[in-house]
Amino acid sequence: MVRNVAGDMAELDPEDFYLLSGVEQGMRFSEWVRRDKLPDYADLTREEVDYRIDRCLDRELIERKTIQYEGYQLTFEGYDALALRTFAERETIDGVGSPLGLGKEGDVYEAQSFRPLALKYHREGYTNFREVNREREYTADRDHVSWLYTARKAAEREYEAMEELYPDVSVPRPVDHNRHAIVMEKFPGVELSRAKLDPEQAVGVLDLILRELATAHDLGWVHADASEHNVAVAESGVTIFDWPQAVPVDHENARDFLKRDVENLTRYFARKYPHEVPREADIDGIAAAIADGSFDSVRAFDDR
Repeated sequence: MVRNVAGDMAELDPEDFYLLSGVEQGMRFSEWVRRDKLPDYADLTREEVDYRIDRCLDRELIERKTIQYEGYQLTFEGYDALALRTFAERETIDGVGSPLGLGKEGDVYEAQSFRPLALKYHREGYTNFREVNREREYTADRDHVSWLYTARKAAEREYEAMEELYPDVSVPRPVDHNRHAIVMEKFPGVELSRAKLDPEQAVGVLDLILRELATAHDLGWVHADASEHNVAVAESGVTIFDWPQAVPVDHENARDFLKRDVENLTRYFARKYPHEVPREADIDGIAAAIADGSFDSVRAFDDR
Protein backbone atom coordinates (compact mmCIF):
# COMPACT_ATOMS: atom_id res chain seq x y z
CA MET A 1 0.00 0.00 0.00
CA VAL A 2 1.26 3.48 -0.85
CA ARG A 3 1.81 5.66 2.21
CA ASN A 4 -0.19 8.88 2.62
CA VAL A 5 2.40 11.65 2.20
CA ALA A 6 0.16 14.52 3.30
CA GLY A 7 1.87 14.60 6.70
CA ASP A 8 5.28 15.12 5.07
CA MET A 9 4.32 18.18 3.03
CA ALA A 10 5.07 20.79 5.71
CA GLU A 11 8.59 19.35 6.17
CA LEU A 12 9.55 19.65 2.50
CA ASP A 13 11.44 22.66 1.14
CA PRO A 14 10.92 24.18 -2.33
CA GLU A 15 14.26 22.67 -3.33
CA ASP A 16 13.01 19.19 -2.44
CA PHE A 17 10.25 19.68 -4.98
CA TYR A 18 12.82 20.92 -7.52
CA LEU A 19 14.58 17.58 -7.14
CA LEU A 20 11.34 15.60 -7.40
CA SER A 21 10.38 17.57 -10.51
CA GLY A 22 13.82 16.92 -11.95
CA VAL A 23 13.46 13.17 -11.44
CA GLU A 24 9.99 13.37 -13.01
CA GLN A 25 11.45 15.21 -16.01
CA GLY A 26 14.19 12.62 -16.43
CA MET A 27 11.72 9.75 -16.28
CA ARG A 28 10.25 10.98 -19.55
CA PHE A 29 13.37 9.61 -21.21
CA SER A 30 14.53 6.77 -18.96
CA GLU A 31 13.05 4.53 -16.31
CA TRP A 32 15.96 5.39 -14.01
CA VAL A 33 17.44 8.90 -14.10
CA ARG A 34 21.24 9.10 -13.90
CA ARG A 35 22.52 11.05 -10.93
CA ASP A 36 24.85 13.16 -13.07
CA LYS A 37 21.85 14.48 -15.06
CA LEU A 38 19.87 15.63 -12.04
CA PRO A 39 21.54 19.06 -11.61
CA ASP A 40 20.33 20.05 -15.08
CA TYR A 41 16.88 18.50 -14.73
CA ALA A 42 16.31 19.98 -11.25
CA ASP A 43 18.13 23.29 -11.82
CA LEU A 44 20.18 22.73 -8.67
CA THR A 45 23.91 22.61 -7.94
CA ARG A 46 25.53 19.20 -7.53
CA GLU A 47 25.98 19.86 -3.81
CA GLU A 48 22.29 20.78 -3.46
CA VAL A 49 21.28 17.66 -5.40
CA ASP A 50 23.31 15.50 -2.99
CA TYR A 51 21.56 17.03 0.01
CA ARG A 52 18.07 16.84 -1.50
CA ILE A 53 18.56 13.23 -2.60
CA ASP A 54 19.24 12.22 1.00
CA ARG A 55 16.15 14.06 2.26
CA CYS A 56 13.90 12.53 -0.39
CA LEU A 57 15.33 9.05 0.11
CA ASP A 58 14.72 9.30 3.86
CA ARG A 59 11.06 10.12 3.16
CA GLU A 60 10.78 7.38 0.50
CA LEU A 61 9.83 9.91 -2.18
CA ILE A 62 12.46 8.50 -4.55
CA GLU A 63 14.33 5.23 -4.84
CA ARG A 64 17.86 4.46 -5.99
CA LYS A 65 19.32 1.79 -8.26
CA THR A 66 23.06 1.14 -8.53
CA ILE A 67 23.36 -1.97 -10.70
CA GLN A 68 24.86 -0.48 -13.89
CA TYR A 69 24.89 3.17 -12.86
CA GLU A 70 23.52 5.28 -10.04
CA GLY A 71 19.98 6.12 -11.03
CA TYR A 72 16.84 7.48 -9.36
CA GLN A 73 13.12 7.05 -9.84
CA LEU A 74 10.09 8.62 -8.24
CA THR A 75 8.05 6.45 -5.94
CA PHE A 76 4.29 6.86 -5.95
CA GLU A 77 4.76 8.80 -2.69
CA GLY A 78 6.99 11.26 -4.55
CA TYR A 79 4.51 11.57 -7.40
CA ASP A 80 1.72 12.11 -4.86
CA ALA A 81 3.73 14.89 -3.23
CA LEU A 82 4.14 16.71 -6.56
CA ALA A 83 0.42 16.54 -7.27
CA LEU A 84 -0.48 17.64 -3.74
CA ARG A 85 1.81 20.65 -3.98
CA THR A 86 0.11 21.73 -7.22
CA PHE A 87 -3.36 21.39 -5.66
CA ALA A 88 -2.19 23.43 -2.66
CA GLU A 89 -0.75 26.15 -4.90
CA ARG A 90 -4.05 26.31 -6.79
CA GLU A 91 -5.92 26.39 -3.44
CA THR A 92 -7.99 23.44 -4.62
CA ILE A 93 -7.67 21.65 -1.28
CA ASP A 94 -6.34 22.57 2.16
CA GLY A 95 -5.30 19.11 3.26
CA VAL A 96 -5.92 15.37 3.07
CA GLY A 97 -8.07 13.43 5.52
CA SER A 98 -9.04 9.82 6.09
CA PRO A 99 -8.95 7.15 3.36
CA LEU A 100 -12.26 6.46 1.63
CA GLY A 101 -11.03 3.50 -0.38
CA LEU A 102 -7.66 1.89 -1.11
CA GLY A 103 -7.06 -0.46 -4.04
CA LYS A 104 -4.51 -1.73 -6.51
CA GLU A 105 -5.50 0.81 -9.18
CA GLY A 106 -6.40 3.81 -7.05
CA ASP A 107 -6.43 5.31 -3.56
CA VAL A 108 -9.17 7.74 -2.53
CA TYR A 109 -9.00 10.11 0.44
CA GLU A 110 -11.19 12.77 1.94
CA ALA A 111 -9.94 16.17 0.81
CA GLN A 112 -10.12 19.08 3.23
CA SER A 113 -11.79 22.11 1.70
CA PHE A 114 -14.76 24.41 2.24
CA ARG A 115 -16.97 21.68 0.70
CA PRO A 116 -16.88 17.86 0.84
CA LEU A 117 -14.32 16.69 -1.72
CA ALA A 118 -12.44 13.48 -2.50
CA LEU A 119 -8.88 13.10 -3.75
CA LYS A 120 -8.13 10.13 -5.99
CA TYR A 121 -4.61 8.99 -6.85
CA HIS A 122 -4.39 6.63 -9.81
CA ARG A 123 -2.07 3.67 -9.26
CA GLU A 124 -2.43 1.92 -12.64
CA GLY A 125 0.74 0.36 -13.92
CA TYR A 126 2.78 0.29 -10.71
CA THR A 127 2.15 -3.24 -9.44
CA ASN A 128 0.40 -4.73 -12.48
CA PHE A 129 2.21 -2.82 -15.24
CA ARG A 130 2.17 -5.47 -17.97
CA GLU A 131 -1.52 -6.25 -17.55
CA VAL A 132 -2.54 -2.59 -17.57
CA ASN A 133 -0.25 -1.77 -20.48
CA ARG A 134 -1.85 -4.58 -22.48
CA GLU A 135 -5.47 -3.72 -21.64
CA ARG A 136 -5.60 0.06 -21.55
CA GLU A 137 -6.32 1.70 -24.87
CA TYR A 138 -4.32 4.84 -24.11
CA THR A 139 -1.02 2.90 -23.84
CA ALA A 140 -1.46 0.72 -26.91
CA ASP A 141 0.48 2.93 -29.32
CA ARG A 142 3.59 3.48 -27.19
CA ASP A 143 6.58 1.16 -27.22
CA HIS A 144 8.08 2.39 -23.94
CA VAL A 145 5.61 3.22 -21.20
CA SER A 146 6.40 3.90 -17.55
CA TRP A 147 4.01 3.42 -14.64
CA LEU A 148 4.16 7.19 -14.21
CA TYR A 149 2.84 7.74 -17.74
CA THR A 150 0.21 5.02 -17.40
CA ALA A 151 -1.18 6.43 -14.13
CA ARG A 152 -1.22 9.98 -15.51
CA LYS A 153 -3.04 8.95 -18.68
CA ALA A 154 -5.62 7.03 -16.63
CA ALA A 155 -6.33 10.15 -14.58
CA GLU A 156 -6.53 12.30 -17.71
CA ARG A 157 -8.99 9.90 -19.33
CA GLU A 158 -11.19 9.72 -16.24
CA TYR A 159 -11.22 13.49 -15.75
CA GLU A 160 -12.00 14.11 -19.40
CA ALA A 161 -14.94 11.69 -19.31
CA MET A 162 -16.36 13.16 -16.10
CA GLU A 163 -16.04 16.72 -17.40
CA GLU A 164 -18.01 15.83 -20.52
CA LEU A 165 -20.64 13.76 -18.70
CA TYR A 166 -21.35 15.94 -15.66
CA PRO A 167 -24.09 16.95 -14.83
CA ASP A 168 -26.17 15.11 -17.47
CA VAL A 169 -24.92 11.76 -16.16
CA SER A 170 -24.76 11.05 -12.45
CA VAL A 171 -20.97 10.98 -12.10
CA PRO A 172 -18.82 12.68 -9.44
CA ARG A 173 -18.47 16.38 -10.17
CA PRO A 174 -14.86 16.93 -11.35
CA VAL A 175 -13.04 19.77 -9.57
CA ASP A 176 -9.34 19.64 -10.51
CA HIS A 177 -6.73 17.36 -12.04
CA ASN A 178 -2.92 17.18 -11.91
CA ARG A 179 -0.62 14.39 -12.98
CA HIS A 180 -2.14 11.11 -11.76
CA ALA A 181 -4.52 12.72 -9.27
CA ILE A 182 -8.11 13.94 -9.46
CA VAL A 183 -10.10 16.08 -7.04
CA MET A 184 -13.83 15.50 -7.25
CA GLU A 185 -16.92 16.22 -5.23
CA LYS A 186 -17.57 13.61 -2.57
CA PHE A 187 -20.72 11.73 -3.51
CA PRO A 188 -23.27 10.03 -1.22
CA GLY A 189 -24.22 6.39 -0.99
CA VAL A 190 -22.65 2.97 -0.59
CA GLU A 191 -21.12 0.71 -3.20
CA LEU A 192 -23.77 -1.34 -4.97
CA SER A 193 -22.00 -4.58 -4.02
CA ARG A 194 -22.58 -3.70 -0.33
CA ALA A 195 -26.03 -2.14 -0.70
CA LYS A 196 -29.08 -3.96 0.69
CA LEU A 197 -32.00 -3.10 -1.55
CA ASP A 198 -35.55 -4.10 -0.95
CA PRO A 199 -36.25 -6.78 -3.58
CA GLU A 200 -39.02 -4.70 -5.14
CA GLN A 201 -36.48 -1.91 -5.73
CA ALA A 202 -34.06 -4.09 -7.71
CA VAL A 203 -35.47 -3.64 -11.21
CA GLY A 204 -35.97 0.09 -10.69
CA VAL A 205 -32.37 0.60 -9.54
CA LEU A 206 -30.96 -1.50 -12.39
CA ASP A 207 -33.07 0.44 -14.88
CA LEU A 208 -31.80 3.70 -13.38
CA ILE A 209 -28.17 2.62 -13.76
CA LEU A 210 -28.67 1.46 -17.34
CA ARG A 211 -30.41 4.72 -18.22
CA GLU A 212 -27.36 6.59 -16.92
CA LEU A 213 -25.19 4.46 -19.24
CA ALA A 214 -27.60 5.30 -22.07
CA THR A 215 -27.21 9.03 -21.42
CA ALA A 216 -23.43 8.59 -21.27
CA HIS A 217 -23.56 6.80 -24.62
CA ASP A 218 -25.64 9.62 -26.09
CA LEU A 219 -22.92 12.04 -24.92
CA GLY A 220 -20.23 9.94 -26.58
CA TRP A 221 -18.83 7.66 -23.86
CA VAL A 222 -18.89 3.99 -22.83
CA HIS A 223 -17.77 3.22 -19.27
CA ALA A 224 -16.05 -0.05 -20.31
CA ASP A 225 -15.61 -1.29 -16.74
CA ALA A 226 -19.06 -0.96 -15.17
CA SER A 227 -19.92 -3.38 -12.37
CA GLU A 228 -21.38 -3.51 -8.89
CA HIS A 229 -18.05 -2.15 -7.61
CA ASN A 230 -18.23 1.28 -9.28
CA VAL A 231 -21.84 2.25 -8.73
CA ALA A 232 -22.93 4.00 -5.52
CA VAL A 233 -26.54 3.80 -4.34
CA ALA A 234 -28.16 6.44 -2.14
CA GLU A 235 -31.67 7.63 -1.36
CA SER A 236 -31.08 10.47 -3.84
CA GLY A 237 -30.20 8.08 -6.68
CA VAL A 238 -27.11 6.40 -8.11
CA THR A 239 -23.61 7.61 -8.96
CA ILE A 240 -21.41 5.85 -11.51
CA PHE A 241 -17.72 6.35 -10.76
CA ASP A 242 -14.29 5.05 -11.86
CA TRP A 243 -14.08 6.09 -15.53
CA PRO A 244 -10.37 5.61 -16.44
CA GLN A 245 -11.14 2.83 -18.93
CA ALA A 246 -13.90 4.81 -20.66
CA VAL A 247 -13.79 4.87 -24.46
CA PRO A 248 -15.52 7.07 -27.04
CA VAL A 249 -18.53 5.53 -28.74
CA ASP A 250 -16.65 5.49 -32.05
CA HIS A 251 -13.92 3.25 -30.58
CA GLU A 252 -13.64 0.00 -32.53
CA ASN A 253 -14.51 -2.05 -29.44
CA ALA A 254 -17.09 0.31 -27.93
CA ARG A 255 -20.07 -1.97 -28.60
CA ASP A 256 -18.30 -4.97 -27.06
CA PHE A 257 -17.41 -2.90 -23.98
CA LEU A 258 -21.00 -1.69 -23.70
CA LYS A 259 -22.29 -5.27 -23.86
CA ARG A 260 -19.82 -6.26 -21.15
CA ASP A 261 -21.02 -3.38 -18.93
CA VAL A 262 -24.64 -4.45 -19.43
CA GLU A 263 -23.82 -8.09 -18.76
CA ASN A 264 -21.82 -7.33 -15.59
CA LEU A 265 -24.62 -5.26 -14.08
CA THR A 266 -27.57 -7.35 -15.24
CA ARG A 267 -26.03 -10.66 -14.17
CA TYR A 268 -25.14 -9.19 -10.76
CA PHE A 269 -28.75 -8.13 -10.14
CA ALA A 270 -30.04 -11.47 -11.45
CA ARG A 271 -27.79 -13.37 -9.00
CA LYS A 272 -28.68 -11.20 -6.01
CA TYR A 273 -32.36 -10.68 -6.81
CA PRO A 274 -33.31 -13.78 -8.87
CA HIS A 275 -37.07 -13.42 -8.37
CA GLU A 276 -37.19 -9.80 -9.53
CA VAL A 277 -34.57 -9.48 -12.30
CA PRO A 278 -34.67 -11.68 -15.43
CA ARG A 279 -31.93 -14.29 -15.25
CA GLU A 280 -31.89 -14.70 -19.02
CA ALA A 281 -32.15 -11.08 -20.09
CA ASP A 282 -31.30 -10.30 -23.71
CA ILE A 283 -27.90 -8.61 -23.20
CA ASP A 284 -27.43 -7.83 -26.89
CA GLY A 285 -30.89 -6.31 -27.04
CA ILE A 286 -30.32 -4.13 -23.98
CA ALA A 287 -26.98 -2.90 -25.32
CA ALA A 288 -28.53 -2.11 -28.70
CA ALA A 289 -31.36 -0.18 -27.01
CA ILE A 290 -28.86 1.80 -24.94
CA ALA A 291 -26.88 2.61 -28.08
CA ASP A 292 -29.90 3.79 -30.09
CA GLY A 293 -31.52 5.65 -27.19
CA SER A 294 -34.62 3.46 -26.90
CA PHE A 295 -33.87 1.71 -23.59
CA ASP A 296 -36.59 1.93 -20.94
CA SER A 297 -36.53 -1.18 -18.72
CA VAL A 298 -34.89 -4.59 -18.50
CA ARG A 299 -38.39 -6.09 -18.24
CA ALA A 300 -38.75 -5.57 -21.98
CA PHE A 301 -35.78 -7.91 -22.54
CA ASP A 302 -36.83 -10.94 -20.51
CA ASP A 303 -36.05 -14.01 -22.63
CA ARG A 304 -37.99 -16.41 -20.38
